[in-house]
Amino acid sequence: MAKAKRQAVIKEPIRLRIKSLANGNKSLYLDKYVSGRREYEFLKLYLIPETDVVAKQRNANTLQVANAIKAQRLIELANEAAGITKPITREKMRLVDWIDAQTEAVRKRTTDKTARIYKSLRGHVVNYAGDQVVMKDVTPEFVRGFSKHLAENPGRYGRALSRGSQYIYFKCLNTLLNKAVNRGVIADNPYTRLSLSDKPKQAEGTREYLTVEEVKALIATPCESDIKRAFLFSCFCGLRLSDVKGLTWDNIYVDRGQHFAKILIKKTGKPFIIPLSANAVRWMPRREDADKSSLVFNLTSVTDFSHAYHLRKWAERAGISKHVTFHVARHTFATMILTAGADLYTVSKLLGHANVSTTQIYAKIVDAKKVEAVNLVNGIF
Repeated sequence: MAKAKRQAVIKEPIRLRIKSLANGNKSLYLDKYVSGRREYEFLKLYLIPETDVVAKQRNANTLQVANAIKAQRLIELANEAAGITKPITREKMRLVDWIDAQTEAVRKRTTDKTARIYKSLRGHVVNYAGDQVVMKDVTPEFVRGFSKHLAENPGRYGRALSRGSQYIYFKCLNTLLNKAVNRGVIADNPYTRLSLSDKPKQAEGTREYLTVEEVKALIATPCESDIKRAFLFSCFCGLRLSDVKGLTWDNIYVDRGQHFAKILIKKTGKPFIIPLSANAVRWMPRREDADKSSLVFNLTSVTDFSHAYHLRKWAERAGISKHVTFHVARHTFATMILTAGADLYTVSKLLGHANVSTTQIYAKIVDAKKVEAVNLVNGIF
């Protein structure tokens, strides 16, 4: 007797998914995957804990609505595949829901930094116009007003946003609106209809860095041990905090007496090998009996807020008034080795920059230091 053929399982391009929330409820959203592209649509529908018959019935009704929306999206998708034109039907989606969907998408495929920027952008949008603005109401006037809002209203801690931050948030909004056009959410991007004067200008690149004397002051000043080691390690090798946090003993090796770190850069996803100076090795903790997969620096339990707090207090105790962040350590490394005579191309490779032009800002810093040094003799004669 011949075996019955197993029927092929056809995967639906749109699936209804559930996300657990901190308050015990569950959010319903659609996961759409077509032609290699993934897109999420949060339905603003929620399942509640089924504590009684009423709650169970409410959840059943909510699921019925969610599945009806899913069925409608499948019909729209089939019409698109058949070449049947349709009017834009998703312009009533809230802007904050679109930002949330794209935040979730980038969190799954890129670094956390982009997702954090999108989340901050959402906060600025809500502060500007509330959370009920729908996509069809994102007009040139709306975008122009948002640019003005960024320039005139304070950000976190009551401080004004820098020109660089204004530019980044505005650029991210433009990116999200372009994605909305590509996905058929809106007909066109209102950003393209703005004049140059309406758009925030990119600030000329600046880099905060520490002088050799300030690095020595930090070395002489106590701080939470792992943060101090990690910061000074970065000062002498230039690795980003994300890469320092992910560094394991398996990433460290010695070749003919020279220490190297072999990593996969979290920001770009590219492999990278960097030689470690004796000063960098000095600030690595002792390995002792740690296995290869163990982290070199124990920073996973420390939040970004704690990092910032410890660094600020450490700098204050060392008599440094600059705004010291972990990225300042990377800038310090670049400035120190350029001042010591390293060429721009080599520094670019040590920093893992894809383009030498990104490193050029450090050369400007060194040139400015040279001008200051020459002018030191002006008051003598």
